[in-house]
Amino acid sequence: MTLVPRYWPRPGLRAGIPVTFRLFAVSADSQILGHCHWQPDPTQRPALILVHGLEGCADSHYMLGLACKAWKAGFSVIRLNQRNCGGTEHLTPTLYHGGLSGDVRAVVDELSVQGIDAIWVAGYSMGGNLVLRMAGETKANPSLKGVMAVCPNIDPEACVTALEQPRNWIYQHYFVTSLKSRILRKAALFPGKYDLGRLRRIRTLREFDHAYTAPDSGHLSAEDYYEQTGARHVLDRVSVPALIITAQDDPFIPYRMFRTTALTNPAIRLIAPEKGGHCGFVQGARSDEDRYWAENRLVEFIARGAQW
Repeated sequence: MTLVPRYWPRPGLRAGIPVTFRLFAVSADSQILGHCHWQPDPTQRPALILVHGLEGCADSHYMLGLACKAWKAGFSVIRLNQRNCGGTEHLTPTLYHGGLSGDVRAVVDELSVQGIDAIWVAGYSMGGNLVLRMAGETKANPSLKGVMAVCPNIDPEACVTALEQPRNWIYQHYFVTSLKSRILRKAALFPGKYDLGRLRRIRTLREFDHAYTAPDSGHLSAEDYYEQTGARHVLDRVSVPALIITAQDDPFIPYRMFRTTALTNPAIRLIAPEKGGHCGFVQGARSDEDRYWAENRLVEFIARGAQW
């Protein structure tokens, strides 16, 4: 479930869907790149902002799949690259991390000022945590109509601990290898900013976060970073309709995280099928929709205006 969708071919997915590129200023020294699929009359249509997960980008398979379906359903769609992702390391001196919910908020606010008054936001994995944090941290922008999170790591410490289990070595290796390559690219762009002497010894995501992510984001340690950035702390303050989809068999997003009193918040709906893996959710062939079950549920959710 976790690996198959990444490599399943989806030819012609974006055929006929227009795309433009736009930079959003998210802080005084940082911009993020959006791949924008505008409807012909964008101020008269709702918009959907998409946020990818750790070491993903705007072109991740789930971002493309959901974007195309939402656009065909009448939404303008903005596929965001988080800081440094999708070849945008030059747009910021910082690293991206699980606490930068303000970046998502900045995009919502900019589109609202532009005249789009019905905005939905969806995030996958770490992006799901960011989206839920954004919805729970401050009073909602009136243009924000709802949020959706697929397999969000609302308790990063629990997720990293699960990732450290031997059965998850393939995922740990992927993340660490990709993050180490990113640090090398950042160091070439910002000489002297990063201590590369520690890089070779790093074998786990926790070690990487302790050496680079935590100090870059102003946290004392990896554990402090995980504790401070988890959306679980603000779920009870989410006031817009929110949908969380997670799989009970996700290899490194433990389902027990979602058995929390915060999820008694009536604004939040949790769907947790037994199977689905991490952001996979491949279903059998159907005559009325394709195999990508979670994408279909998200489009269904926004199309119904969060009326469940």
